[in-house]
Amino acid sequence: SHGWADEIAKWAGGEAAWHNLMMGLRLGARPQVLATTTPRPVPLVRALVARDGADVMVTRGRTAENVAHLADGFVEAMAASYGGTRLGRQELDGELIEEVEGALWSRDLIERCRVAHVPGALGRVVVAVDPPASAGGDACGIVVAGVGGDGRAYVIADASVAGQSPEGWARAVAAAALVHDADRVVAEANNGGAMVESVLRAAEAAMPVKLVHASRGKAARAEPVAALYEAGRVMHRGAFPALEDEMCGLIAGGGYVGPGRSPDRADALVWALSELMLGKRGEARVREM
Repeated sequence: SHGWADEIAKWAGGEAAWHNLMMGLRLGARPQVLATTTPRPVPLVRALVARDGADVMVTRGRTAENVAHLADGFVEAMAASYGGTRLGRQELDGELIEEVEGALWSRDLIERCRVAHVPGALGRVVVAVDPPASAGGDACGIVVAGVGGDGRAYVIADASVAGQSPEGWARAVAAAALVHDADRVVAEANNGGAMVESVLRAAEAAMPVKLVHASRGKAARAEPVAALYEAGRVMHRGAFPALEDEMCGLIAGGGYVGPGRSPDRADALVWALSELMLGKRGEARVREM
């Protein structure tokens, strides 16, 4: 009449065992089973989550909600080590993080390109901007990246904002450029280039702005940048969950199946890394982080 299936995501032959359990629930007025598990994206867990609201009820919990029953400092230590990473989002936040077939970036690839600190000092630093088409539209992607002494690019900040007026997101860009001592702001100019430049300069007159124009779709522009990750030439200093979710939703050959209507953060990342790693090289300067 009842069953409790624990850690179903780690069951060997999980689907066969689950089906046998279902066939055994044949007694009583309302046979039920409770399944508890870390939400790894195995077929059984994905299939059950897809039935949420029908004959399955999904509830989620975070490790922080259990702090009263854990050792002092455990949650803080885990968050410091794994917060925002794929493992942390799965194990600590209870998120089911799936891979998208045909995506330019995989979760494993991004994890391999993650570091806690930038070795030494950064040379050139840019702030890249993917402006929204309207004030009430998509988010404004703002990503900061720089080149290290080892020749690698390091993504060091996601300063993206949503729901802002042009003046609002321009101030966010100016703040990111000031905080990170950026050499240049690179802004996509397909949606009103003159307006984009004017609002950026209104926010900070001395800000060096370079306008870039997209002649190809977002996924096509992202492909050579994804290849830089495969070659180990780009690192993320820390974790950027919202940005990384968008990256993992860009499909090779075109298309986007990530969160939101458009990969604004990922597009800003592509502009930043294209400027640093795929364009003409500028003079490098040394700065302390």
